Amino acid sequence: MKNYLLGLLFAPGLAMAQTPAPAAYPYLIKGKIGNLNAPAKVYLMKGLESADSATLRQGRFEFKGATEFPQSTTLVLERQGRLQSGWREKMFGGQMHRVYVESPDRLRLFLEPGPVVVTSPDSLRTAHLTGGALTTDYLRLNEAIKPSNAKLMKATSQAQFQAVGKEYVQAQLAFIKAHPTSWVSLEALQYARQMGPPEYAEVAPLYAALTPAQRASPTGQQYGELLAGLKATAIGAQAPAFTQLTPSGKQVSLADYRGKYVLVDFWASWCAPCRAENPNVLKAYEAFKGRNFEVLGVSLDDEKSREKWVKAIADDHMPWTQVSELGGFDSKTAERYGVKSIPQNFLIDPTGKIVAANLRGDELLATLGRFIK
Repeated sequence: MKNYLLGLLFAPGLAMAQTPAPAAYPYLIKGKIGNLNAPAKVYLMKGLESADSATLRQGRFEFKGATEFPQSTTLVLERQGRLQSGWREKMFGGQMHRVYVESPDRLRLFLEPGPVVVTSPDSLRTAHLTGGALTTDYLRLNEAIKPSNAKLMKATSQAQFQAVGKEYVQAQLAFIKAHPTSWVSLEALQYARQMGPPEYAEVAPLYAALTPAQRASPTGQQYGELLAGLKATAIGAQAPAFTQLTPSGKQVSLADYRGKYVLVDFWASWCAPCRAENPNVLKAYEAFKGRNFEVLGVSLDDEKSREKWVKAIADDHMPWTQVSELGGFDSKTAERYGVKSIPQNFLIDPTGKIVAANLRGDELLATLGRFIK
């Protein structure tokens, strides 16, 4: 569960780093870590890249620059000077996947004109932070999510992870509601969604309460697009139509399932949580097949992983129809359904209306039991 959590917690920062734009917001970071000297360096990370570095002189370092809008970043201390953060091969669900792993001696902080002051007797992990209003807000948010973060790191099952994940999300949303104009709240919205697709009715008012500048930022626009998808697939909405191809090239349309309950299941061969959930979907399929119920798998694999997609269908013993645009997250269907993370599913009734979403494990069986008699 810890490896899965790692990917979740850093995802917002990765998303923000994908769209470079003119820098206009100044920041200043000053720090002292004991009395360390060269070759020890501190790196300023923006997403997956090192944006700047400073060699320590009697423990002191400084970063000064500008960014497009207020956002968090990571400082990494490398005592031998060479940056160790980067992509690693990790085993998930019996398969190797590339994941981004940061150095353990790191500190996350919020960029602001400051100065943001970092002080520690020995490492960034034990550092004390002071700064302006955004640093205060960021520390307050971290304190609010600290209990659930600790529980998440100790979770040993998917059920535990999901239960604690709900606590984590509620702590984030409570902070946003209390601090609607803080740039930290915009980032908290991003973090909260990493635990699973948010409820439109719950997050739409929080997004609307953000400032125009926050909503106009790249991160704000990205979240606005997510909300549009959530609105289109809210409970009670008509499911967006789509047509895709099976591995053999046959066209399959969602309209083909009109008159039946259908679980539209978004997944991918490379997605470890998806593969872990597939046995639960199979259990539900076996329990309700022949009772006006079908499953339609929609893969977010791409052309390069086509063979792995086909192999995963066989390996996971999924007898229902599988389709894909082989476009990854750029899939038009994923865009229409607001799918930014997987696994994700939607239960559609015989009239084409969405009646439930994101059903996992026993909840999937229980929900189907309520609708299908």
